[in-house]
Amino acid sequence: MIADADYEEGMEPIRSDIMERTLSKAFGTDLNSFTGRDVRNAIVRDRLDIDDLAALLSPAAEDHLEDMAHRAREETQRYFGNSVNIFTPLYTSNHCENGCVYCGFGRDNVIRRAKLSPEEVDSEMLNIARSGLAEILILTGESRTASGPEFIGDCVRTAAKHFRNVGVEVYPLNVHEYRHLRDCGADYVTIFQETYDPVRYAELHPFGPKKVFRYRFDSQERALMGGMRGVAFGALLGLGDFRRDAMACGIHAYLLQRKYPHGEISFSLPRLRPFINGTYSAETVSERHLLQVALAYRIFMPFSGQTISSRESSSFRDNVVGLSATKISAGVMVGIGGHAEEKKGDEQFDISDTRSVSEIRKALTERGLQPVFNDYVRV
Repeated sequence: MIADADYEEGMEPIRSDIMERTLSKAFGTDLNSFTGRDVRNAIVRDRLDIDDLAALLSPAAEDHLEDMAHRAREETQRYFGNSVNIFTPLYTSNHCENGCVYCGFGRDNVIRRAKLSPEEVDSEMLNIARSGLAEILILTGESRTASGPEFIGDCVRTAAKHFRNVGVEVYPLNVHEYRHLRDCGADYVTIFQETYDPVRYAELHPFGPKKVFRYRFDSQERALMGGMRGVAFGALLGLGDFRRDAMACGIHAYLLQRKYPHGEISFSLPRLRPFINGTYSAETVSERHLLQVALAYRIFMPFSGQTISSRESSSFRDNVVGLSATKISAGVMVGIGGHAEEKKGDEQFDISDTRSVSEIRKALTERGLQPVFNDYVRV
């Protein structure tokens, strides 16, 4: 149990048992106990439960990836056809108050810090929109001082002028703050729990507001309570036991969807990446492992969105879209600025796939997929 007393001043607690239920099941299940028969049964089942997710993420499932891929492709076609959404992130600030040992934005990492002015935000977004994109994801470092909710809200208002779908990936907020961003024009919220192991989490986050595990865990629920249309989940695979983290992330999304059936649920699939001055080493998660997680999520929650980021190689991304992934980033820059003007601040991590919007669009078309720039109409 992680008590509300661990919260810092200004952090809003909510009444929810989802964290306890998620961690109890994820860390109380022996993933090595599942057999090939369990995996095969999960693959063909019409409606899966949490134990089926565990089977699909277990070591036993590694011998059944081809069958999992067939089922995943069927589900993707059923719910999404051959469409793949394209978006790009915009980093507006890299100032941070946290001590995350695996992140280039960490407070004690010596990098060039910067924050975009309102004029620069508008210029960056205008240039991105000229590429044809209609969806943007706004990111900041985790600092209420440098990029408070009002600054983020202003960025969202600007984005709503240029784009039809606006997401935010920022530090955890309270319900009324998520409501403010929604009123400014935000559609969805992405939060990575990083690792769902509370002990490992404490080791990786020695100081800063991010060290409060429960406040971060409840972010998606507070966002839905604040009226957000959708929420995205992710564990940064490589920080801990990737199977356990992937299972906890899946359970978290599953339980929240059952509690808030109107919410649009999606998964992100990030792996740990190198960063400036980075000396942190973590568990190796192979592309095969990442594929297993992607396929398991598609089979378990077939209607959920699934994003594959530019952290991954172009060849992997090209193969996973249409199979399980339904959204892909393009024209990505993870420093501050660079879309319209010269880059002002350093990057959060190194990316693998540097292709432009037109290159991603061409790659999708060549694979018989339909690039989609927007599937949402504001009323």
